[in-house]
Amino acid sequence: MSYCHYVAGLPVHQPSVHRAYHDTQYGFPLDDDNELFGRLILEINQAGLSWNTILVKQDNFRQAYDSFNIEKIAAYQETDRQRLLSDAGIIRNRLKINAAIENARTVLALQKEFGSFQAWLNHHHPLSKEEWTRLFKKTFKFTGEEIVNEFLMSTGYLPGAHDADCPIYRQVLARKPVWLSHTGNDGPK
Repeated sequence: MSYCHYVAGLPVHQPSVHRAYHDTQYGFPLDDDNELFGRLILEINQAGLSWNTILVKQDNFRQAYDSFNIEKIAAYQETDRQRLLSDAGIIRNRLKINAAIENARTVLALQKEFGSFQAWLNHHHPLSKEEWTRLFKKTFKFTGEEIVNEFLMSTGYLPGAHDADCPIYRQVLARKPVWLSHTGNDGPK
């Protein structure tokens, strides 16, 4: 079952973190490096857990990781690691916390070389899922196939976030996700 069908089957009268994410974030392009990096942090933290757990804790992650400010996270020291490891509002996994810090330092280097994290992503687009996975594994910590695929799909670099008959699909297309420019398709008419 696709995420769109899952969300469509949720009770309409109940608030849902999944509906909010599906309708306003999933698949929509991001052009802010901190938000792109924040999405990568969330995807890394989801590994081995349910996406629901991450969505429920999303605001806690934003607060714990200084609004996903790449420069601040890259400067984290041992006291910050300990603070994060004791924060019950996020996933307290040393490998994932260390990955966030190391990846922030990597993104700073990419920004220096390419101008932005987004420019680095755009520079490598289009790649296949397998090529993206190899690139991310070579560049970042704690990035496997599923993490890379979901990160790229959720930020508009790979198609597939929404079914073509999903009402949100047209909204995503209107925002001109990067994948659209390489398909030879301007979306549905």
